[in-house]
Amino acid sequence: MSKLRNLVDKMKPTFSKGGKLSFLASTFEAFETFLFVPNTTTAKGAHIRDCNDMKRTMIMVIVALLPAFVFGCWWTGEQVAEACGLEWTLWNSFWYGFVRILPMVAVSYIVGLAIEFYFAQVRGHEVNEGFLVSGLLIPMVMPVSTPLWMVGVATAFAVIFGKEVFGGTGMNIFNPALLARAFVFFAYTPFISGEKVWYSDWTMMGAEKLSTDAITGATALEKLATSNAEVLQGTLTQATLGWEPLDAFFGFIPGSFGETSTLAILIGAAVLLFTGIASWRTMFSVFVGGLAMGYLFQVLGVTTYPAWWHLIVGGFAFGAVFMATDPVTSAQTNKGKYIVGFMTGALAVLIRVVNPAYPEGMMLAILFMNALAPLVDYFVVEANIKRRKNRVKTIK
Repeated sequence: MSKLRNLVDKMKPTFSKGGKLSFLASTFEAFETFLFVPNTTTAKGAHIRDCNDMKRTMIMVIVALLPAFVFGCWWTGEQVAEACGLEWTLWNSFWYGFVRILPMVAVSYIVGLAIEFYFAQVRGHEVNEGFLVSGLLIPMVMPVSTPLWMVGVATAFAVIFGKEVFGGTGMNIFNPALLARAFVFFAYTPFISGEKVWYSDWTMMGAEKLSTDAITGATALEKLATSNAEVLQGTLTQATLGWEPLDAFFGFIPGSFGETSTLAILIGAAVLLFTGIASWRTMFSVFVGGLAMGYLFQVLGVTTYPAWWHLIVGGFAFGAVFMATDPVTSAQTNKGKYIVGFMTGALAVLIRVVNPAYPEGMMLAILFMNALAPLVDYFVVEANIKRRKNRVKTIK
């Protein structure tokens, strides 16, 4: 590492102010701080610093995403093998899924980082680190069969109109990864709703051509949304539903790449909570809000299936752990985190039940609450100010 540090130090004057390549200072700084902890110091004032800068924090979030990512790779290959009547090993299934998702991840990072670097150079700012996580989240919230050009267009839309127009990382109102998914959903609905094929013919590892050219079918959420009539008639069975609660918890159901396994997502949640990166208040409140709204519909007789089913199917758990807890787009006050989290979970279930044509409500719920989070914080702060003023009057 010392040799690499010396090499970077020798190159630094070339990219510093007055150097031949000073116009690429932001790009050089981004690579330097990715490799090493920044060596900047403050000239005056009292400050406490450690090695956990923004890049290290974002890398820890990526570590928390790995359980869901690894499971998504294996489950993708497993579904293809099962549909094609093939007997693949654990490694073969994982490798198939990894090769399928890798181009999507590459396109997401290449397009997103290129735009981030461009805006940083134009503005003369440092390259922000937020896209280290967004670049992985974008392909994980989409079906693995999403065309690469669509991933690239959605990523560009999310970065430009979701971040850069507001000033970059830390200034954006909406979660960029969810904006990318929303763009694909509203612009190319069949590709993300399950109407189009989930997997297409693909040859790998020297195998013969797959016997199945394409696989399609309703997701677990779509079956749940259309099953309530069967529940009321008493004709619903696990066979017609297509999945059991335990299967949904472990992730053995169709869905977007990283959202199916609630168990893997909860492992990631444990990492985020243990490291203190994500807010437990927001995360806990989302689940409570979803359960509360689900039980309310049960009491009113609108639904008859268990309310907790909503928590283990679709993107509910993934959104609660990795999206709703985004420190930039969520509430900043402690009370605001409870309120925004609760309303996010409740709104997600409300959309799922009231609008069967749109069975997945987590995306819209989080984006809607992203817009309301500053307003919630404002009223929380104003209430605190009013309470303190009243306290002063009482003392006098």
